[in-house]
Amino acid sequence: MIAGRSSPETGAAGGPARHLPVMLREVVSSLKPKDGGKYIDATFGAGGHSRALLAEANCHVLGFDRDPRTVAQSAWLVSEYGGRLTVVEANFSEMLEIAPRHGFDQVDGVLFDFGVSSMQLDEAARGFSFRFDGPLDMRMSARGVSAAEVVNEYDERALSRIIAALGEEKKAKFVARAIVDARKEKEISTTGELAKIVREAIHSKPGDIDPATRTFQALRIYVNDELGEIGKGLLAAERLLKAGGVLSAISFHSLEDRLVKTFITSRSQAPAVSRHAPEVKTAPPSFSAVQRKALIAGEEEVKINPRARSAKLRVAERTGAPAQHDDPLEALLAKIPSLDGEAR
Repeated sequence: MIAGRSSPETGAAGGPARHLPVMLREVVSSLKPKDGGKYIDATFGAGGHSRALLAEANCHVLGFDRDPRTVAQSAWLVSEYGGRLTVVEANFSEMLEIAPRHGFDQVDGVLFDFGVSSMQLDEAARGFSFRFDGPLDMRMSARGVSAAEVVNEYDERALSRIIAALGEEKKAKFVARAIVDARKEKEISTTGELAKIVREAIHSKPGDIDPATRTFQALRIYVNDELGEIGKGLLAAERLLKAGGVLSAISFHSLEDRLVKTFITSRSQAPAVSRHAPEVKTAPPSFSAVQRKALIAGEEEVKINPRARSAKLRVAERTGAPAQHDDPLEALLAKIPSLDGEAR
């Protein structure tokens, strides 16, 4: 079944999409799909991970994706698995509310594959990548503030803060100043125009990553509130997973991984208490970390799929303790520029 908010043009609907699921073997191994099990693929994309879970066992999968085109294009896969796969158009931060409507009130596994998919990067019209010249958009859901609005309307200080915090760009002030200067002459409307401005502001050495990389990452994360979504999604997963259920999360850069690591650590370890302080009753751990360090893709996979090079997989198993009420990511997220917190 496909559940959506709208009826977008489907484009190339039908048939597999151009996308290789990252760390597929490790994901399936971590989730251990079983007959009758219920699993949430919180970042459905092209459905590669969902398809592997469904092929491994006679289980059911609920997929979430905020991109209406992706949901429309999943029709062929939904049909192939005849009732065992449901895909909904929604942010995964909403799964605590939406999943029970589809019979997924207690689940055996939740998978996150953060970031942007190859399908979105490869479509110039979406404006995610500077590899293709297209409209400066970057919105996964086609709703809300676009990258063009941020670039052309936000003040220099806000731009600098976004690029520094979300792109980890050391020369964010130079980039922000260059953007503001350029838009005085002409509105910045395409990915090519923005990439050119950033490259001229940052002089790179041969062999360095493209100077525009970090700025584009920052804008994409900001426009889609990706880090805020991760925080809400992890808290929702904690409440949906049954005892013994598994959380598997793939991250692609340090900001994402820091949130996942902090969440799992906080939920799997008792807080440190001074022996001199009065005894305080603390909540029992709601998760048990499956491994101490994140798993990374093997050399063979990286050769086939270069996108896997930066992937990190962290896995934790839900204990029988109740979900905790505090938000361990609140302090981290408070430092991150948000759609509500930046001035235009």
